[in-house]
Amino acid sequence: MTTSESTTNAPTVTGERADFLEALAKQRHFLAFTTRDLTDDQARQRTTASELCLGGLIKHVTEVEQGWVGFILEGPSAMPDFTAMTEKDWAARADGFRLLPEETLAGVLAEYEKAAARTDELVATLTDLDRRWPLPKAPWTEPGAEWSVRQVLMHIVAETAQHAGHADIIRESLDGSKSMG
Repeated sequence: MTTSESTTNAPTVTGERADFLEALAKQRHFLAFTTRDLTDDQARQRTTASELCLGGLIKHVTEVEQGWVGFILEGPSAMPDFTAMTEKDWAARADGFRLLPEETLAGVLAEYEKAAARTDELVATLTDLDRRWPLPKAPWTEPGAEWSVRQVLMHIVAETAQHAGHADIIRESLDGSKSMG
């Protein structure tokens, strides 16, 4: 498919959907930009008191976006019951914040691009942003709380922006590079 074919067949996105896509694109750019010109070893490096590294942040944001897209499509059954997780479960989830030895920065960035494309396609084709689902069980979730698809999309934007900020601090601590300024 050529670029002209893909843009010709793509649905026109306007209004708040276009706003969501624009906000996501901006925050995704800042997050990915923090990894420019890094080696895999640099992307694994912790530079702050936090356990976070740049490669791990990309993995985490990818996982979060995929999880919430599943939630939009399937409801709470697409996500784990966080209240039932054991210490072992939480320890296993910690690998989602690390770039493991067998992983590459290029690989996690490619997965992030795939997740972003899936989300963008969903935003463009959703029929009802007001559809509501009960939130998954979690210690940080009020019992009985529900979110609309719109709230989930706002959460994805907020999560991406928050971690883009984390990434900027980690990168600046690594080699002095900044995303802005």
